Amino acid sequence: MREQEILLTLKDLVKHFPIKQGIILKREIGAVHAVDGVSFDIYKGETLGLVGESGCGKSTTGRAIMRLFKPTSGQIMFDGVNLVDLPTEEMRKTRKHLQMIFQDPYACLNPRMTVGEMIGEAMVIHRVGSRKDIRVRVMDLLEKVGLDPAFSNRYPHEFSGGQRQRIGIARALALEPKLIVCDEPISALDVSIQAQVVNLLEDLQEDLGLTYLFIAHDLSMVHHIADRVAVMYLGVIVEIADCTELWDHPLHPYTLALMSAVPIPNPRLEEKRKRIILEGDVPSPINPPSGCRFRTRCSLVQAICAEEKPEMREMTPEHFVACHMV
Repeated sequence: MREQEILLTLKDLVKHFPIKQGIILKREIGAVHAVDGVSFDIYKGETLGLVGESGCGKSTTGRAIMRLFKPTSGQIMFDGVNLVDLPTEEMRKTRKHLQMIFQDPYACLNPRMTVGEMIGEAMVIHRVGSRKDIRVRVMDLLEKVGLDPAFSNRYPHEFSGGQRQRIGIARALALEPKLIVCDEPISALDVSIQAQVVNLLEDLQEDLGLTYLFIAHDLSMVHHIADRVAVMYLGVIVEIADCTELWDHPLHPYTLALMSAVPIPNPRLEEKRKRIILEGDVPSPINPPSGCRFRTRCSLVQAICAEEKPEMREMTPEHFVACHMV
């Protein structure tokens, strides 16, 4: 059993986006089930990887934690406080402890502001320190993320993608947050730069005692950075385990398919390995399948999979899976 302190708990988190029809009345005719009952814990000082195909609800989960999207239902317990019920002003104060690194380093920086202004903006809003303190803090943060402090007077268009993501990381660190949601922070970068950014995140975590929710679809990178991994499919979590345990003993058929898509650097082993090709397309989140969400593409499917939703069960210590056939 774990003895670490829990920093964040999601309990039955649901986020549906309504679909409306009509010009005047705009009646609701359905909803996109982006996140449908997600539950997990994040412990202080750890990195929890959240993986899955594009469109499975990973980024929506991250943005709901930040309250950039208001959850439809469920609980987000952060440091003992339910963020779902928090009034706007209280949420604004709490958000200094929750920060986000966005996927696109080109779109998330304001082209009209200098780097120094962007990194220091949160400190100005939350009234942290004098103008001189903020300037010193900005210089220190630029140095921490591997950039020249003299760059503080430059604009985003003067930087490469990797440098812009470093600026985004510095901005997220400005208020000394307890939790950082990393929303696919390396997917828009060159492969040669990705490892540098991940190593920087690891170094910062060690130096500052940070906690990460690391959202990605690259399992090999998650294997490198994460302590535990949650696998997501069509709005639900299907498996959660320690990273090494999941890598060595994946249980859910969907996890097995994801793992089989990760290339092995040894050509002989790669040649012998059998790829698991999933049949059909991902079902629409507007009308997800009954019972198990994965049953329409699963080779192990039985009658019970359509009738009952599989419950998350602990198969070995700290290894949970939601599948009738495991």
